[in-house]
Amino acid sequence: MAVPQNRTTKSKRNMRRAHDSLVAANPNECSNCGELKRPHHVCASCGHYDAREVVAMAKDVDLDEDAA
Repeated sequence: MAVPQNRTTKSKRNMRRAHDSLVAANPNECSNCGELKRPHHVCASCGHYDAREVVAMAKDVDLDEDAA
């Protein structure tokens, strides 16, 4: 069973964890609708990628009150 020979100090532990922080997202504007989207991904609001429609989006969705 692996048991540490010596105790790891708080300093060494925290220096190892220095690169574990999360980075903020880098959203770009969609060239078609102007909504923010992730880079190199299809726009979730209009379905366009690289100035062409990749995913056909439904315009209006009618939901019954009972179904919702």
